[in-house]
Amino acid sequence: MSRTATSAHNKRERNANEKIYEKRLRSGYGRYIIPGAIGTVVILLIPFVANIWISLHNWRGGRSKMKFIGLDNYIKLIGDEKFWTSFSNSIYMIVAMAVIPLLIGLILSAVLFDYIGREFGGKTSSFLRACYYIPQILPVGVAGILWNWILNSQTGAINRILAGFFGVEKTPDWLGDPDLAIYAVMLMLIWSQIGYPVVIFMSALGRVDPELYEAAALDGAGWWRRFTAITLPQIKPEIFVVVLTCTVAALKVFGPVYMLTKGGPQSSTLVPSYYSYINFFGKSQIGYGAAIASVLAILIAIVAAVIMVFQNRSAAREREGALNA
Repeated sequence: MSRTATSAHNKRERNANEKIYEKRLRSGYGRYIIPGAIGTVVILLIPFVANIWISLHNWRGGRSKMKFIGLDNYIKLIGDEKFWTSFSNSIYMIVAMAVIPLLIGLILSAVLFDYIGREFGGKTSSFLRACYYIPQILPVGVAGILWNWILNSQTGAINRILAGFFGVEKTPDWLGDPDLAIYAVMLMLIWSQIGYPVVIFMSALGRVDPELYEAAALDGAGWWRRFTAITLPQIKPEIFVVVLTCTVAALKVFGPVYMLTKGGPQSSTLVPSYYSYINFFGKSQIGYGAAIASVLAILIAIVAAVIMVFQNRSAAREREGALNA
């Protein structure tokens, strides 16, 4: 084949490849990017903008007239003690939904995968994993009824155990004592949240090369050493995912508080989402409730962005370390 013919053939092949690439690109836009962008605008952006617009008004809802008041609702938030109490209580929610389940989930998943799975078989570890995950899939209404019974001051299971087995005469009022109610809510959240990190981490451990554990065991490394040197570094991306999703869920938690305490007693369990709900539907202060929701949404976005920045920096350091090695 002559040089001219070869050049023409290569050119036709490049043109054909470019057409295939353009076709796949258009198909990708049509199937994934454009529908996703439309969904984001319709489900997230438009409601968020509408919520901010409502927060700039004094509105009782329904057909009542909306009165533009600018930033007055946001200025009012600064001096609202309940608003700051609700956000301080969010720290307890983060501890209950992100920190404690993360730590327990790490230990449980490592034990199920590295010990139970090897000693008793994969079916046993899978069964236990499913048991831990059951509270996660229970409807919040069912879980709330269950924990209302467990924590009931008169007939609750915990107080019955304290009185019957330990002889406690004056049992605590878990949901009625302002000093205890927040911890009672946290207990329910921890119970319902543990299964999520266990499932995520066990899935992550499934992709870890078993030879790493075998080599470490042959070198005399104990379980804790294998956990810190192999397990944690290998599942670091999943740890960031759990931290991000659980922290966001903790900041907007609503159902457990509604079912157990309704923000009481004395606002000791009040959280931003429930405080916004009270103003929306209880007090008909739609603009003020929208202002609380807007601040909460912005806070969630900031927290998510900070966590993602840390994740990206950690991944970049690992890549740099691998290249230098």
